[in-house]
Amino acid sequence: MRIRSHQDRSVPRRRALALAATVATLALTATGVASASAAPKAPDTPKGKANGTSVEINLVTVNDFHGRIEQSGTAAGIARLATAVKQIRAENPNTVFAAAGDMIGASTFTSFIQDDVPTIETLNAAGLDVSAVGNHEFDQGFADLTDRVMPLADWEYLGANVYDKESGDPALPEYWIAKFQGVRVGFVGAVTDELPSLVSPSGIEDITVGSPVDAANRVADQLSDGRSNNGEADIVVMLVHEGAATTSIESATDPDSRFGHIVLNANDNIDAIVSGHTHLPYNHVIDGRPVISSGQYGERFSNMEITYDRKSKSITSMENTLYTMATEVNSSGAVTAWLTEPDPAIVPLVTEATAVANELGSVEIGDTAGALNRAQRPGVVNGQPALVENRGGESTLGNFVADVQLWALNEDGTRSVDITFMNPGGLRADINAGETTYREAADVQSFANTLVTLDMTGAQIKAVLEEQWQPAGASRPFLKLGVNEALSYTYDPTAPQGSHIVDIFLAGEPLEPGEIYSVGANSFLASGGDNFVSFRLGTNKADSGKVDLEAMVDYFTEFGGAAPDYAQRAVGVDVVSVVGDQATINLSSLDFSTTEPKAGSVTVSFDGAPLATATVDPSFPDPSTFDEIGRATVTFTIPAGATGDSEFVITTPTGTEARFTLGAAL
Repeated sequence: MRIRSHQDRSVPRRRALALAATVATLALTATGVASASAAPKAPDTPKGKANGTSVEINLVTVNDFHGRIEQSGTAAGIARLATAVKQIRAENPNTVFAAAGDMIGASTFTSFIQDDVPTIETLNAAGLDVSAVGNHEFDQGFADLTDRVMPLADWEYLGANVYDKESGDPALPEYWIAKFQGVRVGFVGAVTDELPSLVSPSGIEDITVGSPVDAANRVADQLSDGRSNNGEADIVVMLVHEGAATTSIESATDPDSRFGHIVLNANDNIDAIVSGHTHLPYNHVIDGRPVISSGQYGERFSNMEITYDRKSKSITSMENTLYTMATEVNSSGAVTAWLTEPDPAIVPLVTEATAVANELGSVEIGDTAGALNRAQRPGVVNGQPALVENRGGESTLGNFVADVQLWALNEDGTRSVDITFMNPGGLRADINAGETTYREAADVQSFANTLVTLDMTGAQIKAVLEEQWQPAGASRPFLKLGVNEALSYTYDPTAPQGSHIVDIFLAGEPLEPGEIYSVGANSFLASGGDNFVSFRLGTNKADSGKVDLEAMVDYFTEFGGAAPDYAQRAVGVDVVSVVGDQATINLSSLDFSTTEPKAGSVTVSFDGAPLATATVDPSFPDPSTFDEIGRATVTFTIPAGATGDSEFVITTPTGTEARFTLGAAL
């Protein structure tokens, strides 16, 4: 499938009226063309396409590749993607291969186990010219990006909104220029200003991150000011690692979203916006300017055909085409045809990386009694209804990892830890039942975070749980934390922001707001990542130096395996009404969302005596309700003598046990 958006440019250099976008089906016109060598940096190729005073330029773009160098599912792999790029370059040497960030990081095991060197080497071979930095380029810290990654990469990494904290000067290259037959194409790169909440803050403590659009406008103006000594460009493309929340044009122009702010405030000196971060494919023309994203993992790429008239010094047309690499997918989801064949020059690089990963990853570390899964929700894959990852749902895997980290920190012996948390975005794969290998464990936690301890008050821990409901404008409005077995809590899903958490218990005892508790988390969370900023209020912070993957391997080695806990550690309780001695409550989050056994029923008890039992609805709710799968309405008679502070107990056959009070409703 290809989605095309075409726009014509009149004599003024910036902004022409956009023609309507059209949708059509197409394959590349010449498949199987032999690979051409990559164009050199800052090319000035004399043999590109031209017609009189017009110069034709191809801009090939990808984003959010995340080290998917191997063919897997609908991810074509770097060898097939390289063929597509080199085919276009062979037809028109006036071609730039550019990206909008997250080319490395959160990678599959083949690249992760070798610190993403295989991804960098294969992207070099594929001829990547330039990329914005994404948040995952900072996974191992700013120094790793500048001192290791950038020297290994043949392409230019750009980050115009990344500044040195002390001097305020740009900390990364701001722009890069390619020159074709006298036409200069300038690329300005920027990363989401959510970066401080997406990576470990300790890894970027020497830099600050400003507004992406302000930085891009500043550099675009510089490239368009007519002074050749500061990087003049005829065409300016913004590469930004930020994106729309949905594929609709309304989402891309939402003024209350980060991406909408960028799109609506990019100035007239920016001719096109190539975006990423949200992993969605879209191909818009907004206010006469292409605004595009190619999705994720090399499943798609975009080809923007630009025509520039040297005589009038204007862009006369820009037409972007979004190509899908998997051209045929059968009913079971298997790909039966691809857009291109693998590039024979790159296949050996992937084969070598795979062999190394297979050797390192094949070591068995234990057995898993039942699948440890991430949460899921209904979604769409390749146009077909399917279950997709849900970072807003409680999961057996998230809770298990929190348990492992509690054990590992306490086993270390440096201090006793009461509570541990795990962020859902740090869970990148499930653990299947049966033999568990090093590769499976590594695929789960691929960021090499260390485990950190800190002291927090009960009030601060409650604030952390409230922060699961993310700030307005966040790309994911709710993130469900995994918690250790001793911690349980109830929440009111109908409450306003900041008031959801009702009761918190540790080993069956209420969490006291003023008491100090020892808390453990990975270094990402402990530094306030994913907008869990209350972690920054903790004191006596100490890094154990133990990597999360190491903790997992040690756990399997110690116990010989693992088993899922089917008890929910967070339960939704909405007190609907208390009339006379009758109370009605809505319960939710009583079921997990994948292969786990269903609760079936729920019982409310008081002082050990059952008051009422109700059937639990196991169906998926509206996805906007995040973690509410497993719902029941229970009406019961309030025992004589019960007060607003009296504890009622919720139990299910799957092991869930939660406590709630009727509070002011009684």
